[in-house]
Amino acid sequence: MTTGRLEAFSDGVIAIIITIMVLEMKIPHGNGLADLRPLLPVFLSYVLSFFYVGIYWNNHHHMLHACSTVTGAILWANLHLLFWLSLFPFAAGWMGENHFTAVPTALYGVVLLMAAMAYYLLQQAIIRTQGPDSILKDAIGRDWKGKLSPVLYIVAITATLRSSRIAWAILVIAALIWLIPDRRIEKRLAMSRGLAIGPQ
Repeated sequence: MTTGRLEAFSDGVIAIIITIMVLEMKIPHGNGLADLRPLLPVFLSYVLSFFYVGIYWNNHHHMLHACSTVTGAILWANLHLLFWLSLFPFAAGWMGENHFTAVPTALYGVVLLMAAMAYYLLQQAIIRTQGPDSILKDAIGRDWKGKLSPVLYIVAITATLRSSRIAWAILVIAALIWLIPDRRIEKRLAMSRGLAIGPQ
């Protein structure tokens, strides 16, 4: 299998995940702005989850561009990641419907944590395939974002015991960290191909 086919399959699954998430927002029966108020928690949950799925899609795209060979281990690691991403609509919907109470928010944090671990396993599967001169390993470097995110998810899960609002704030911060453009892989690939990249 080529990386192009793997990426196309993954893109299709991620597009379906986003579609399912937006369907969680039920159309209100009234025609006033006040009728939208009960949907606000679900909408906020959708917005956060949309950003998280978008972050995974963006990073997944760049990571596969650094991969030239697809092995069975990479296929299964990719399916493992897609499994956890596919739980986003359920976890986000439950959290939004229950106004970010402790248990649904904790479950949402668990899903985020497992998705982060699955992404790491996919990353490692690609690095093992590439060997000691792995372009991906060189590109990600110390990967401080990848190491910090699971810590924040664990802190958020634990924080639900005290305040689900604190947990929600931590999850938002974790997403905002990834919204800062990360061009490590893009830059490393350009260097390996002798290309120039625009200003940082």
